[in-house]
Amino acid sequence: MLEITPNISIPDDEIDVSAIRAQGAGGQNVNKVSSAIHLRFNINDSSLPEFYKERLLALRDRRISKEGVIIIKAQQYRTQEKNREDALARLQALVRSAGIVQKARRPTKPSKGSQTRRMDSKTLRGKIKALRGKPFDH
Repeated sequence: MLEITPNISIPDDEIDVSAIRAQGAGGQNVNKVSSAIHLRFNINDSSLPEFYKERLLALRDRRISKEGVIIIKAQQYRTQEKNREDALARLQALVRSAGIVQKARRPTKPSKGSQTRRMDSKTLRGKIKALRGKPFDH
């Protein structure tokens, strides 16, 4: 069981984890050992609450396919176990982030005093810059 919150968790049978060969540099170890982990999690077929499903499917994340499958590839570590833990931690973080609701932003206007102070400072700055020019003859 992958715990998302104290009362929400994902059963292990809903997460498809397979070992694959890692890409990139690493010498003989990378060529011989299947140490990378390919994790697949189908959002639509999961037992997550509808709120989490809708939020995950609405995310603009390249790890989520059009079919609603989260695909995570972990190959940072040398051992399969550490890569498995990394992939599960990344899935957990992704699902948790979908559960966080942003506070609605209320548009505000600058106060009359702050507007006046801003315009005064701009005028003063313009006068200072005007004094920098070359003196002209009459």
